Amino acid sequence: MHRGTVRAKPGERSQRAEVCMTAQEVRLCGLLLREHFGEVVEKVGTHLLKSGAQNLRTIIHETGISLDLIRRSLCVLVQHGICMFSSGRKGPGSPMEYQTSCDRILRILRFPRYIYTAKTLYGDTGELIIEELLQRGEMTMSSTVKTVADRLTQNMEEGRSMDYSEVSSAFSKLVETHFLQRCPPMAGAGTTKSATPATPGTPAGTPAAPVSTAPPTPESFPDCYKVPHVTLIGRGKRQLSSEDGEDQRNAKKARMDSETHGDEGIYWQVNFERFHLHFRDQAIISAVANKLDQTSSEIVRTMLRMSEVTTSPIATCTKPLSANEIFRSLPTSYNIARPILDQYLTLLVDDPMEFVGKAGESGGGMYVVNLHRALANLARATLESVVQERFGSRSARIFRLLLRKRHLEQKQVEDFAMIPAKEAKDMLYTLLSQNLVQLQEIPKTPDYAPSRTFYLYTVNQLPTARMLLQNCYKTVANLVERRLFESRESKRLLEKSQRIEAILASLQASGAEPEQLTEVEEMITAPEKQQLEALRLHINKLDSAENQVDETIFLLESYINSTATSAS
Repeated sequence: MHRGTVRAKPGERSQRAEVCMTAQEVRLCGLLLREHFGEVVEKVGTHLLKSGAQNLRTIIHETGISLDLIRRSLCVLVQHGICMFSSGRKGPGSPMEYQTSCDRILRILRFPRYIYTAKTLYGDTGELIIEELLQRGEMTMSSTVKTVADRLTQNMEEGRSMDYSEVSSAFSKLVETHFLQRCPPMAGAGTTKSATPATPGTPAGTPAAPVSTAPPTPESFPDCYKVPHVTLIGRGKRQLSSEDGEDQRNAKKARMDSETHGDEGIYWQVNFERFHLHFRDQAIISAVANKLDQTSSEIVRTMLRMSEVTTSPIATCTKPLSANEIFRSLPTSYNIARPILDQYLTLLVDDPMEFVGKAGESGGGMYVVNLHRALANLARATLESVVQERFGSRSARIFRLLLRKRHLEQKQVEDFAMIPAKEAKDMLYTLLSQNLVQLQEIPKTPDYAPSRTFYLYTVNQLPTARMLLQNCYKTVANLVERRLFESRESKRLLEKSQRIEAILASLQASGAEPEQLTEVEEMITAPEKQQLEALRLHINKLDSAENQVDETIFLLESYINSTATSAS
């Protein structure tokens, strides 16, 4: 077995294809679980990652955690779609088995990007809807609409409020564009329930047992994207700021819980795959804009938008589109004449990056977007960029040369790259030591004598991308650890700052005098303010670095998955 790799034990593998997880992936997953759900959930989650599918008794025995904590941890993981459960391998009646995967946990890393995308496409309302669903895992439409309307009202001017109908409209748009989907109902359930045993109304210690042998997928039932008729009339409410209003809030919450809106038992979750398709399309559009111009990118954007519904998520290219269809679907603001469009399409087809291909001549020409080839080119550009940043422009020149020529001897590398022999030799050996370049031996005779053997340098893009992906996992894990360490070291100061901010907010709400506010603000000394500012700046930099590395992770993962799909 490859060093640093964790595999599921032979008797505990799931029915799907065997999944290999590296130590770096497991480490990063553990850090994400600890940060968002606590140490107990982290221990249960990482145990399931390393051990594969296990029943409740086995998990308790091998982790040494109490039954109640195990149940609560599994409920949290199932609630957020991280843990799957199904009947045991011995068939119906056998103990329920739980399993998880790195892919589902690593989604947590992308939460800020999901939220920002929703804000970009659907404004503040869409942002808060996605944020609430990511935080809670799954919710009913009525509950989501009320919560989001209340949060929006809280930030509005006094006397203004958000109407439930506006939030419902944004929710419906997210469903129509498949960014939200219904949780699949459990097979054999007598009533309409959520896809997981831990619904928002289910006590944390009592996970329900499904009857099916395998968890159904959301797309496997017809009502996946059907919005129910919800009777919601009213506007968002402001939270009561006084402590005396606690009893009123509790009474109001109990009254709201007893209300019916027509969508009881219908839970919704974020469709991560749809977001990933959007990220992939945006990466392709951005690459075309950088390589050619904005008009070319708008043509590719139009082609991707037209083929969203007709193209499978795992397809290597979009369905063919005629030039006539593309022309009719272009935004009117661009005013592109038909002859100009034909020139742009020809330019895109002839471009070495091959983002667009020609599939026929009917209808003025049939064109496709080469999704797999585009991802391969984007991954290749990422690899070249990494080599240039780490080893300099001359090493990047050698790396690009080997990618283009496939196999070259050392003397050929020196000649083609126009680099002195000594420098080229040092650079090749440095790249070879980092596994970015491989050396292939081709013997003239069976004895492999060095004098009768060709030594060819080459770059294998797929294994190199996998290696870089593991480096990215390690980098993000280090960034998360550092951020947690910084927060832990300054815990007392952060708690003091939060208490003072809460006191200030309470005084401002009650209409306190400016002298009182100034007196509270002075409870934090000038050195403490400087320390807080430096800490926030440092943490913001770490957060930004995490998001940037995650973009590289997404690109490399998409390329690797696309390669596996096209090869199968």
